[in-house]
Amino acid sequence: MSFPSSLLPYALPRALLFKMDAEAAHDFTLDMLARTQNTPLACAYRQTRVEDPITLAGLTFPNRVGLAAGLDKNARCIDAFASMGFGFVEVGTVTPLPQPGNPKPRIFRLPQANALINRLGFNNGGLDAFIANVQKAKFRQSNDRPALLGLNIGKNAATPIERATDDYLKGLEGVYPHADYVTVNISSPNTKNLRSLQSDEALDALLSAIAARREQLAQQHGTPNGQGGVTPRRVPIFVKIAPDLDEAQVQLIAATLKRQGMDGVIATNTTLARDAVSGLTHAEETGGLSGAPVLEASNRVIRQLRAALGKDFPIIGVGGILSAEDAVSKIEAGADVVQIYTGFIYQGPGLVRAAAEAIKRQLPMSLSAP
Repeated sequence: MSFPSSLLPYALPRALLFKMDAEAAHDFTLDMLARTQNTPLACAYRQTRVEDPITLAGLTFPNRVGLAAGLDKNARCIDAFASMGFGFVEVGTVTPLPQPGNPKPRIFRLPQANALINRLGFNNGGLDAFIANVQKAKFRQSNDRPALLGLNIGKNAATPIERATDDYLKGLEGVYPHADYVTVNISSPNTKNLRSLQSDEALDALLSAIAARREQLAQQHGTPNGQGGVTPRRVPIFVKIAPDLDEAQVQLIAATLKRQGMDGVIATNTTLARDAVSGLTHAEETGGLSGAPVLEASNRVIRQLRAALGKDFPIIGVGGILSAEDAVSKIEAGADVVQIYTGFIYQGPGLVRAAAEAIKRQLPMSLSAP
């Protein structure tokens, strides 16, 4: 299989990568991308971007297909991913302090199901190293309408859940000047008690604190308006939630997002459910399941969110996109834009372009205009 504008058919590197341990292949790929981005060797994966702009939360997304957080936790390969035709690239999750994550092995392929299980646990080099990498990225210099950059923040494993807000505020303060939008990740299953932050009172308290700090940062990073005042720089904040929620929980979260002035929601993270992969090798490994088995659960949550939030609240749909048709199904469920991760590992960069073209082709022109 070959991909428009990229020189290397993905079937070749995939065959080699899938012979390696899953995490070793992941690390090898990121090292290769980090070394080759912004060099002539990037032609091996560079693709012409599908232009299909849409404006959400005051931002113009060049197209509706983005990279989900988790693939590039340390923001080392922003330029490489931006060159693959994504309309937006989300990196992280970053925590205030460096941490190794959970013990290895911690990534498992389930190829029969086009799925992965991971229990990485926010392994990353910490906020300072993350920001330094973001500042090195050149993607904003290379295009009149560059890909948007989302920066995804979380809490350190060693931080008690009662002090989680402190970590999120540190993360928000650090990434704010560099982000087109910030994602608050409260839905990874691999940090103890993290998903409890999705409960009503905990979520309300966390988002209230984030909203208040955002107003301070908007003033701090604003620009002089020539009249003795400042025009605030208000960076949109999205909240990433789990697929393992019932309808009542989704409605509570939706109400809290609107009450606290959040700008959007990302649905969904990985699932703890194993029904779709029962009996397969590695199916019982602890961690979050991603890939094709998550598609319907994610779409269900998206439909419930759209019903609860109304037609204008931004929703980023993620989970189980392995084909262009899967991407379209997310839009039909109510998402405005989509993200891919596991599908990218199984299908390669060609999925980015195929999904963007399918969404542009199947949506009415009135929905595609900024």
